[in-house]
Amino acid sequence: MNDYKNVHYCVFTFALTLVLVMASSLPTFAAENNGEKSGVLRLISGVKSFIDSSAVKGVDPNYITAPEQPWQIILKGNVNQSDLQMKATIDGAELFGPSVGEIFWGPRIKTDPSTYIGLWAGYRGYGFGYFKNVGGDNGTYLTFGATGGSYGVNVRVHHFDTDEPVIHFKTTVDGVSYDIKDRATIDEPITVHTVIADAYYLFNGKHFSYAAAYDQSVIQSRSAGSLMAGAMFYHLNIDYAKDKNALFINLMNDIGRFKQWQGGIGLGYAYNFVPVKGLLISAMAMPILAFYNRSTSYQYDSELNDVIDLDNLESYDEEEILNNIRVIQIGKSSKANKISLNVDARLSVVYNWKRMFFNVSGQFNHFRYDKDAYSGWLSDWFVNASLGIRL
Repeated sequence: MNDYKNVHYCVFTFALTLVLVMASSLPTFAAENNGEKSGVLRLISGVKSFIDSSAVKGVDPNYITAPEQPWQIILKGNVNQSDLQMKATIDGAELFGPSVGEIFWGPRIKTDPSTYIGLWAGYRGYGFGYFKNVGGDNGTYLTFGATGGSYGVNVRVHHFDTDEPVIHFKTTVDGVSYDIKDRATIDEPITVHTVIADAYYLFNGKHFSYAAAYDQSVIQSRSAGSLMAGAMFYHLNIDYAKDKNALFINLMNDIGRFKQWQGGIGLGYAYNFVPVKGLLISAMAMPILAFYNRSTSYQYDSELNDVIDLDNLESYDEEEILNNIRVIQIGKSSKANKISLNVDARLSVVYNWKRMFFNVSGQFNHFRYDKDAYSGWLSDWFVNASLGIRL
């Protein structure tokens, strides 16, 4: 959880800086000491001047214009879905006796399309947003970003949990093969945290604006495209290490918690199409090679195997057993994994009129992970519908 406390602290600091930038733009905050601003206000004023200049630095005003109103207040509705596949292969004979062959155990957490509603506030592309679930999975989104004429940084933090994974189970018992796939209910939810951060540099920032498509801090007046270099950081934390999940943990090779960190770079292309005044259609695709790919698994043990007599399963009360089992962490192991290929793809449609704008945008990410006999992938997509005003 400390990882996410740090992320929330960074977001709070970022939000506070925005508030101070706004305060520095109000004449009532000017210091009255010989008509000069205090040191703090001079610093904040300098940050504000940097943001104002970076929004239009090096751009061609025939293609990109910055509105007079620097603030964007945006009401957003978000529909998203996360699809997490976990896979483990274990020795069935060791766990259940010699009559059981190798077991493939593949829980898949595919959330229902979930709806979030939230607010995003930004100053010339530097902003943050918070979104709360109102339907589907039980979770929250936190986002913040910073965009300039030729660069941008975006961070998205997502938390969700589920207690109904779809289980794919394959094994042999006494030579008879079983291949079962069905939705199961586990006693304690699986919690999933993800952090996705991406940064990019535009080779044609003079004519093409990423900000015009995704935070509406500037307006694209003519069609243009750009080759873009990007970097992405990704963090995944899966945790189901609860006492009542003892059997589930056993079937996952005694792994009850898994973390992964990936960092990579990519090269892609984006294009902004302006068919008529006020309307913008933007598309971007970028493959990412994850050169930094590290994972840590946490192993757990319980008294489950000692308590259950495989020859007399019918005599046991499952609820009574699970209420008296305790899982204990017995170790952890880290591993540097091979280079993997991830995908980042986005699409956005924007319509501007006067000080108002409407935007529909979508993004798709796909990440893979691998740790010995424990592997899988995460696909994540979302669609935003936004109505905003410039102030």
